[in-house]
Amino acid sequence: MNTPQVKAGRPRNPALDRAILSAAARQLGELGYARMSLESVAAAAGTTVPSLRRRYRNKAELVAVVIGSLRVEEAPADAPTPRAHALAILENFHSNLRAVPALAVLGSLLAEEGRHPELLHLFRTRIVEPRRALLRQALAAGDLPDSADLDALTSMLIGSFYGQYVTVAGIPGDWPNRVLSAVWPHDTSPAPSRRDHNP
Repeated sequence: MNTPQVKAGRPRNPALDRAILSAAARQLGELGYARMSLESVAAAAGTTVPSLRRRYRNKAELVAVVIGSLRVEEAPADAPTPRAHALAILENFHSNLRAVPALAVLGSLLAEEGRHPELLHLFRTRIVEPRRALLRQALAAGDLPDSADLDALTSMLIGSFYGQYVTVAGIPGDWPNRVLSAVWPHDTSPAPSRRDHNP
């Protein structure tokens, strides 16, 4: 899917751009794709629909940019060991879930999959797959058994956040270390191995 192109015109106001994306992300999470509108986003952002349309041709294009903006913070890449790197990735994933309504947005996109599959595809390629690749690389560089199914472990670790999110207790602050310890209890390899470096 091609990245939406910004129309040429007068210089953009960065503060208004941020307000629009914040309002759109909030309404996408709270109202869902079907109920949010350019009119409601413009009102919430303190601007007009014509101003919004100068930036985005339609609601789908606006939501596509919102999805791209959900990657608030990149995971650190300077951890001293592979396990510390894996833990940093999970902690970063956890902090991003708290910082933006990512799961509410995902729920809305799943509900719209039949009508707008391109938006769910964008969520997967921009957010889900890069995170999975980073975590899989950290697991591969560690001292896990050669028989370990890295794809399955990656899905189990990341999927546990989704599963825990829907419980009454929610996701506790120490969840990244708890879930990683279930499959990788101790940090015994000070340096990455060369067993598998493919994402």
